[in-house]
Amino acid sequence: MVLFSSMSEEDRHLRFEGESDCEPAPLPTLRHSCSHIMAQAVKQLFPDVKLAIGPAIEDGFYYDFAKPEPFTSEDLLRIEQRMSEIIAKDLPFVREERPREAAIHFFEERGEPFKVEILKGIDAATVSLYRQGDFVDLCRGPHVPSTGHIRAFKLLSCSGAYWRGSEKNPMLQRIYGTAWLSREDLDKYLWRLEEAKKRDHRKLGRELDLFVFQDVSPGAAFWLPKGMVIFRALERFWRDVHDARGYQEISTPVLVHKRLWEQSGHWDHYRENMFLVEAEEQTFSLKPMNCPESTYVYRHHLRSYRDLPLRFSELGRLYRFERSGTLAGMFRVRQFTQDDAHIYCRPDQLQAEIMGVIEIVQLLYGAFGFEPRFFLSTKPEKAMGDPALWQQAEAALQDALAKRDLPYEVRAAEGAFYGPKIDAVISDVLGRDWQLATIQLDFVMLPERFALEYIDADGQPKRPVAIHR
Repeated sequence: MVLFSSMSEEDRHLRFEGESDCEPAPLPTLRHSCSHIMAQAVKQLFPDVKLAIGPAIEDGFYYDFAKPEPFTSEDLLRIEQRMSEIIAKDLPFVREERPREAAIHFFEERGEPFKVEILKGIDAATVSLYRQGDFVDLCRGPHVPSTGHIRAFKLLSCSGAYWRGSEKNPMLQRIYGTAWLSREDLDKYLWRLEEAKKRDHRKLGRELDLFVFQDVSPGAAFWLPKGMVIFRALERFWRDVHDARGYQEISTPVLVHKRLWEQSGHWDHYRENMFLVEAEEQTFSLKPMNCPESTYVYRHHLRSYRDLPLRFSELGRLYRFERSGTLAGMFRVRQFTQDDAHIYCRPDQLQAEIMGVIEIVQLLYGAFGFEPRFFLSTKPEKAMGDPALWQQAEAALQDALAKRDLPYEVRAAEGAFYGPKIDAVISDVLGRDWQLATIQLDFVMLPERFALEYIDADGQPKRPVAIHR
């Protein structure tokens, strides 16, 4: 299906070729509209709540509300019932454009401070609002034509969420929900949720005596004896794979002076996610990644073109300050072991090295029954490095995938500013996608920032290419 090119700007409803009034809109629009219906129901049942935001997200939607007490499970049932009543009325979604100042005045009169704050941050003469019945919300749209287009939805849970994601701001109450094109699709999704609960690794970790989480160390697992048997078996498997392929294992310090992170650029862009330590009037950090320290191993010797490629592997213990509200079992932690490696090679060695990394990715994930899918991200508009080297690198990535007879999708202009990359994605038993390994080429960040060199056959110093994986 394709969008009508003549879609009315005044209407802004998303319409599809061959779509009749009774046909559903696509899922993101459907879910966004459902969040508005939920907000309308909440305002009818709890008139004193204040509205924040309510976007569509993967598999559903949410809306944030300012309310002194959390919503209860009984509240969610009442809200669902009121939503069904609003849907039954088949209220049209009507788009209105107003001057920004008039919209600010409108929401000030209604006592909606979060909408006012959003509007004051918008640099536009006019803004759009959407109305269904007596409910009006600030929104760019689009929406389904009317509330009656929502045919299958379910409210799932409620949790706390800071306004704009900052703990310095008020805590809001977030209601999550899901909406689908049919009841059958909704039932399948709810079944997957129940199956996911049965397979929740936190539950299995406790039941199988593998690992536990304790509040004395949020975001860090306590590995139990049975869990360590598995952990050590994985380490042995990982080491055997890398030893057989010419990798040299290294181990780099956990506590590192801030000047390393200043040189790498992480201090300016990642400091809020680092654990800092003050000692002897100096600032150190627990390392959040291994990359910069591998350069010190490279620079330990003067390197010749004959020495390359150098393949350094590391099971590095990393620490990242993830806010407590974002921690989620093993999926989002503050302490973890990263099976990492950095390859330093000449440009003419790129293709062979990439093929070797792809082979390891397939081997490691294949051992557990996964078949990774591959995505190639190419040069972005703002990129650093020699354009000819970019072209050579992208060709090397493409050729490596082709020579291994692997299908892939191109994500145009989504590479990092310092090099193109390949992402590996797997699907679990419930059909959920997980982006895992990344094969990232780097012409700039490590080679340039840390002045890495090798002496080429012509006797001149050259920059190696780094491969993060």
